Amino acid sequence: MNDETMCFKAPKEESKETKQLLKEVYEALTEKGYNPINQIVGYILSGDPTYITSHKGARNLIRQIERDELLERMVKNYIGIEEK
Repeated sequence: MNDETMCFKAPKEESKETKQLLKEVYEALTEKGYNPINQIVGYILSGDPTYITSHKGARNLIRQIERDELLERMVKNYIGIEEK
């Protein structure tokens, strides 16, 4: 059994692109009457794209966002660490 801590490094993406994609998904979910935060969290936790509506291509948009990269940015934002 290995007791060493694994180091994880998420790939970097263009932040404006990810932010814009997420906004479009949020808007599509809102338009369809879903709670967009709950649906996006469900997708992030499970990786199951059926949490996201296909309205306005939102399901295809969310697949363009790396979930690990999104989680990394969310944690940094939550604790107040600026991205460089």
